[in-house]
Amino acid sequence: MVVEPHPALAVPDEPVKTAPEPGLAGRAASIVASLCAVIATIVGLIVLGWFILFVTKGRFLKHAFESYASRTLQREVKVAGDFQLYFDIIDTHFLADGMTVSNPIWASKPDFFDARHIEARIKTIPLIFGERRADWLVLDGGRVDTEWDARRHNTWTFGDPNKKGKPFQFPIIGSAAVSDTQVRYIDPALHLKTDVIVGDVAAAGTTITDKKVPFTGTGTLRDKPFTMNGAILSPNSTVTFGRTTLDLHARSGRTFLDVNGVLPRATQIEGSDLNLRVRGPNIRQLFDFLGVAAPDTRGYTFRSKLTKVGGEWRFTRIIGRYGASDLAGKMTVSFPNERLFLAADLSSRLVDIIDVGPFIGYEPTKLATQGAQAAVKQTGGTPRILPDAPLRIESIRNYDAHVTYKVAQVRAPHVPISNIDLTLDLDHSLLKLSPLTMDMAGGHLASDVSIDARVPAVITDYDIRLSPTPMGKLLSGFGVEQSGTTGTVKARVQMKGTGNTLRESLATSNGRIAIILPAGTFWTKYIQLSEFDVGVFLQKLLQDKLKKPVQINCGLLGFTVRNGVAAADPILIDTDKNVMTAKGGFSFKDESLDFAFRAYGKKFSLFSGQSPIGIKGYFAQPRLQILSSQLLARAGVGIGLGLVASPLAVVLAFVDIGNAKAAACGPVLAGATSAAQRTTKGDPRKDLGKVSENRQKAGDRKQ
Repeated sequence: MVVEPHPALAVPDEPVKTAPEPGLAGRAASIVASLCAVIATIVGLIVLGWFILFVTKGRFLKHAFESYASRTLQREVKVAGDFQLYFDIIDTHFLADGMTVSNPIWASKPDFFDARHIEARIKTIPLIFGERRADWLVLDGGRVDTEWDARRHNTWTFGDPNKKGKPFQFPIIGSAAVSDTQVRYIDPALHLKTDVIVGDVAAAGTTITDKKVPFTGTGTLRDKPFTMNGAILSPNSTVTFGRTTLDLHARSGRTFLDVNGVLPRATQIEGSDLNLRVRGPNIRQLFDFLGVAAPDTRGYTFRSKLTKVGGEWRFTRIIGRYGASDLAGKMTVSFPNERLFLAADLSSRLVDIIDVGPFIGYEPTKLATQGAQAAVKQTGGTPRILPDAPLRIESIRNYDAHVTYKVAQVRAPHVPISNIDLTLDLDHSLLKLSPLTMDMAGGHLASDVSIDARVPAVITDYDIRLSPTPMGKLLSGFGVEQSGTTGTVKARVQMKGTGNTLRESLATSNGRIAIILPAGTFWTKYIQLSEFDVGVFLQKLLQDKLKKPVQINCGLLGFTVRNGVAAADPILIDTDKNVMTAKGGFSFKDESLDFAFRAYGKKFSLFSGQSPIGIKGYFAQPRLQILSSQLLARAGVGIGLGLVASPLAVVLAFVDIGNAKAAACGPVLAGATSAAQRTTKGDPRKDLGKVSENRQKAGDRKQ
């Protein structure tokens, strides 16, 4: 039986207490506490790892480092002696004794890097973002082998051995203590081999005790030996990655190069501010180091600013001299698509004509000592003046170029020349001088020359144009009287030849030469031009004592050139009293001259030689033939008539009845060939001779 308690005595039921649900603030505090615990754990592990590395210097990581580095670089990496890798505060401290990094199998040496001792403090944070930057570096007994192979692989591009080699990028190093270290560099494409020895420098804290970091080196560039030496002159400024002063000197024979200035970093050329000075006996020898075909010159000296921007080496504010001529401007050397490209913008205030000679193949030293006579060579007993210096085919195949060159004034003894403007373009062995213009004696000469070396036999195209030029000013240096000469001259040369010298290309050329004389007067003094007496020539030809100018109505000295032989086609000059013609021509093959000039009177003349006046000899030694065989024969006939008839017959042999036909000036001024020439009445001219006969007389023996 269950006894129920009295209601008054019953204890009421207490409600059950439950925990309140946590709010947002509570959950955030829990997450923060968890993160703090994780961070504290990580920091603790980092501190513990840092402490372990700092205490042990990371020596236990040696084998792991060798394995990881070998796998990453795909080269064998070994450390024979002591090894340390730890965090010195936050920067990475690295030390290795007897460390080697192997070379690819094609290299000439087994190891790319070999050092008795290397120690560095590397910036950790920049390293994470791919920047190689070290506060300082200690290197002793280092040997670095940097090489390219023929397929453009190199020893410092790690990883896949078949990967194309990348340009070398120096790590940025604040300061260095380097001793007994050598760097070897080989580049077959540049034909460059060099060995550089870096001198001993001791470091003490952040101060380098020596005042400079010296280096010396030897090598060959395109088989030409050179030596170099220099130093980093402000090593103390580099400890905070400051600007560094560089001093470098190089020499090859009598060619000297000096570089000094400031580098942004001890091992950084990009953005440098350098001063360059070069000097030597011939600028061709300097550019031979680059494999660039530069013209020969007399002794030179140049200065410029030098820096590297991207892939360009920039030479700015160039100023200097070659021979007796000045030169200024700028030049850039780059390697787009791994092919050397040279761009230059140059100018000269005054150029000596002797310094122009080497540009077309004359020997500069002889020109400097002997003058114009140095251009003459004896070949087989005959004088030659056309240069035979070969075009350097292999050199121009190695690079491309765009060069502009302006000359304000040329110092020349006979012909005033000024305002030369030249543009040179070289594109894969096609060389163009276009345009090449200049002012000459009050006229203007424009030319376009193309040299195609892409073909086995070099082909040269010449197109030279002379605008109407005052003859008095043009020829005043040769004795032509300006005050009595009002005539002008204009000309055009269009030829194409084969050969890799100027002489060869002209000796095989085909084309047309036309020198046109519009109406005007011509007067010459009685003086000699070389060994050719112009005054005597005109006096004998025109039977005039040259007391007054010759009145020219029109004139043409035209030549058709075939296989290097220029035949008169035609030579025809119409004056107020005479019609002058000539037969013959000249040869670029042996530089011979063979002309027979004749003047036909328009009016009756009691005495006229009625025989040709000859020009014989060679370009370098022309000679005038006054008493020709025809004149002697005519004189003999006259004497014979005098003996059998009367003394009057002697005179009759020299009478000119004056039946010369005046020339129609239209075809003359158009530069037309002999077949197109006419008299003023429209009749074909019969006094010009056959071109085939002229060619044979000029030296073409195949006719």
